[in-house]
Amino acid sequence: MIQSSEAMLGKVAVLMGGWSAEREVSLRSGQAVLQALQHAGVDAHGIDVGRDVLAVLEQGAYDRAFIVLHGRGGEDGVIQGALEVLGLPYTGTGVAGSAVGMNKLMTKQLWQGAGLPTPDYRVLSPGFDPVAVEAALGLPLMVKPALEGSSIGMSRVSQVTALPEAFDRAAACGGPVFAERWITGQEVTAAIVDGEPLPLIRLETPRTFYDYQAKYAATDTRYHCPCGLDPALESAVQALALTAFEAVSGRGWGRVDLMIDHGGQPWLIEVNTVPGMTDHSLVPMAARAAGLDFQALVLKILATTLDSGLQ
Repeated sequence: MIQSSEAMLGKVAVLMGGWSAEREVSLRSGQAVLQALQHAGVDAHGIDVGRDVLAVLEQGAYDRAFIVLHGRGGEDGVIQGALEVLGLPYTGTGVAGSAVGMNKLMTKQLWQGAGLPTPDYRVLSPGFDPVAVEAALGLPLMVKPALEGSSIGMSRVSQVTALPEAFDRAAACGGPVFAERWITGQEVTAAIVDGEPLPLIRLETPRTFYDYQAKYAATDTRYHCPCGLDPALESAVQALALTAFEAVSGRGWGRVDLMIDHGGQPWLIEVNTVPGMTDHSLVPMAARAAGLDFQALVLKILATTLDSGLQ
């Protein structure tokens, strides 16, 4: 565990907002982090990131950055590369790991290459054959844009005739689109902070799946922590999540989402290298179960920038 004082942390830029489809969630996350750091006595300053962010950071003479940017421009290696150029230490995963983690398709391909369990999939291109996709993956299945987070552009498809519409919805987000075999079972998430997996959270929603509404607005989403799994299975899932996080070069903190089928087999779904930090978010919830309040959590994440400097 890294120990640090507020003085060692210096002047901190909390980077939030940005220009992705997840801008509003990022602003909420960023404000929560900023307030916690300031309450702890850290010299923290909020920055709503625009295209002039390099000039803003240079003029501000910051010592390090806490990245709370979700989605493209903030979670995909872009801001990380900019901070590397400035020589400014930052929280979370580095350039390459961020780029891989933001690309759901590339993440799955990497996990498959490493022999880690992730549901089968097919890349969809304009003019694809829906019947062939159904034959390969069965129904229902999930259609996803590869480059969006917060379940934006995702659709659960239960009829082959709905595949083209689901493809169009995902394609409107830009980037590759793929269909993924649907896993029926329990949805869990594993937060990771400073190389340690936190207690698992099991998610339940009356909606079709854990979509944007269920994540950020619904009041009927249920979060179970303790997760209620057999302790041996929970430990195995935590270990798998950590392996999967490290496989994409995840560092500092993050979250891995999984499904556990009725046979007890865990399946890796995606990785989040800059997870949400709102009042609905999962990493703070898991941290509380591990005895870390929100302030202690953000200080622990920020302190990882003292360990090895730049990523």
